[in-house]
Amino acid sequence: MQDTCLIPTPPYSALIFDCDGTLAHTIPTHIQAWLATLRPLGVALSQEWLYDRRGMSSLELIETVNQTFGFALDANVVNPPRKKYFLDLLHQVVEIEAVADVARSHYGKVPLAVASGGDIRVVEPTLKAIGLYSLFNAIVTVNDVERGKPAPDIFLLAADRLGVTPTDCIVYEDSDAGLEAAHRAGMRAIDVRELWLIAEAEIGVTNSHEAEM
Repeated sequence: MQDTCLIPTPPYSALIFDCDGTLAHTIPTHIQAWLATLRPLGVALSQEWLYDRRGMSSLELIETVNQTFGFALDANVVNPPRKKYFLDLLHQVVEIEAVADVARSHYGKVPLAVASGGDIRVVEPTLKAIGLYSLFNAIVTVNDVERGKPAPDIFLLAADRLGVTPTDCIVYEDSDAGLEAAHRAGMRAIDVRELWLIAEAEIGVTNSHEAEM
């Protein structure tokens, strides 16, 4: 049974879904990969610090770490092992059923897209691993645009690839950056974060955790 808070309110011509934390329960796994990658480089971040920045592209996150804590991390050094860590742990990832059910129930009825701030080489394997890849008419990632979320570019390109007007789209998102991007694209958005209370408990997030450098 679908969660009533997730049912889109007409009128709409297309639905656009974020991937990480929206369709796929990947956030704990991404955090594991970040921690395992950064720790040997002398960067010890808390889980909460990383969790609060979900929705950022990897390049934006690395830049934020550098600016906030005075590091000079090179994305070309950090990203390859981080992606490998994540893909090695992909068997841990499952769908977020309530959101996936929305996509399944609309398949073949309206165009569907994924618009993710992640890398296509991670997003596509994730969608395939949870069995949702074939539902979508378009998959747009940070690789396709110059600016990631909160810029509206990813959502605008998704609407363009679906052949619909941006204002006729409804977006499913789990981050402030993603919700702002949808708003700036002129799209209505549904915030799925209330579904993440369980996830927060699983990764031990509390307000007392701070970034530890």
